[in-house]
Amino acid sequence: MTLRRTLAIAAALVAAALFATIAYVAWRPEVLVAAEFARQLHGAGLSKQARNVAGHRWVYAERDADQTDAPTLVFVHGFTGMKENWFPLARVFGGRYRLVIPDLPGWGESERLPRENYGFLAQSERLAAFIRSVSPNKPVVLVGHSMGGGIAALVAAGHPELVSRVALLDAAGVRFDDNRFGAEVLAGQNPFGVHDRASLDRYLATVYHLEEAMPRIPWPADRAYIAQRTRDAAFEQAVLDHIGRGPERFLPGEEAARIGQPTLLLWCQQDAVIDPSAAALYAARIPQASTVLLDDCGHMSMMERPAEVAAAIDALIERGRPR
Repeated sequence: MTLRRTLAIAAALVAAALFATIAYVAWRPEVLVAAEFARQLHGAGLSKQARNVAGHRWVYAERDADQTDAPTLVFVHGFTGMKENWFPLARVFGGRYRLVIPDLPGWGESERLPRENYGFLAQSERLAAFIRSVSPNKPVVLVGHSMGGGIAALVAAGHPELVSRVALLDAAGVRFDDNRFGAEVLAGQNPFGVHDRASLDRYLATVYHLEEAMPRIPWPADRAYIAQRTRDAAFEQAVLDHIGRGPERFLPGEEAARIGQPTLLLWCQQDAVIDPSAAALYAARIPQASTVLLDDCGHMSMMERPAEVAAAIDALIERGRPR
């Protein structure tokens, strides 16, 4: 066999393997999404863990601190969010703290059970049990975003022995000034609903202000994401009925008056989801809170401004004082 023929056969085999790979990814685009999440997990120095708590299997990311006596930070994502939302912030922190980043029950890779309530109060009790499990006998710094901020406020108020400090980022749970997002929720819609590429682009444009921070979801990964969000539509609607329109919708703000720990309130001024007026409403109920308003960012503060968010949490840990 001549060298030229050998090279031609090798090139054909490589091309066939490449075509097969492309075809497989196009057929199973969720493989591409999983690979990207694994890359982000590794890039942030995190490992994936799982444990059964409060009747659910929790999947979470974790990283130990450089020093064994460092504080433990627990991050809680928002509505339609996932643990991966916190990975940019995890990279900024390095090894200063132990990090625990769960998918809340019902979301991401954690277990969802039929006919369960995944509203503010039920999730706060599950989160309290999770904190007891991952950090026994040592209170944590609890950081919650959006819906996760409302859940974190309830845990800090109702289980103060579990939380040494609390940070509420763009947190839900109070009656903020009217905006389009709030009006659509009250009208019975899901402004975050995704069922095609146009609604996906609308969702991303609503939660992000900085285009450079917006996740790129190219074909065929967008197919997998859209399919998953379409399957989740009924679940999302049920949760939104609890936290956006039901009797619990303002419970975090009402209970916030019981928060005695050092508290950080952090908002982005261009937040089109939870209007920045919410920060003042929380501050009126938590007089010891420090408020940080960041400019030129939207609802996803920890992804759009991770360095500034990390600095504010550092200050909360280093200089916070209890009421």
